Amino acid sequence: MWSKGRRERALPLCKPAAADVGAWLAIRGKQSALELFLSAFGCGLTREGFTYVLQKYVVAAVLSCPSLHGKTISPHGMRHTWAMIIFQATKDLRKVSLWLGHVHRQTTESYLRADPVEKIEALEAVTPPSLSRGQFPVPDKLIAVLQGASL
Repeated sequence: MWSKGRRERALPLCKPAAADVGAWLAIRGKQSALELFLSAFGCGLTREGFTYVLQKYVVAAVLSCPSLHGKTISPHGMRHTWAMIIFQATKDLRKVSLWLGHVHRQTTESYLRADPVEKIEALEAVTPPSLSRGQFPVPDKLIAVLQGASL
């Protein structure tokens, strides 16, 4: 598959997905285009064409799922979501980086900064200090300084 930067990417498919692709190709019939999804003109579906089809289905989906109303749903957002799902499942940034086709792993690290699950796990891993309620004695010297500052 060609993508950003004209890099070719190969994505592994699980058995059910591979079966679905095979069924789709059987329905689609013989086409001269190598792409899996075609436009109404029989050419490979472009990024713009995919965005158009996605938005059409988002509008239809809002009728049965009103929570989608006003949300930005884009191909890039879907890509980011799947990357987060893969990371949460594998906990392996290398696999996510390979799946996304990033040349540098640092590019993939930005996905970690956006992962709320990772942030929650990090917070839960920290043992909170044991604090007890009590009175905080304010030194007279501090009160004098604060009173002098407010004049």
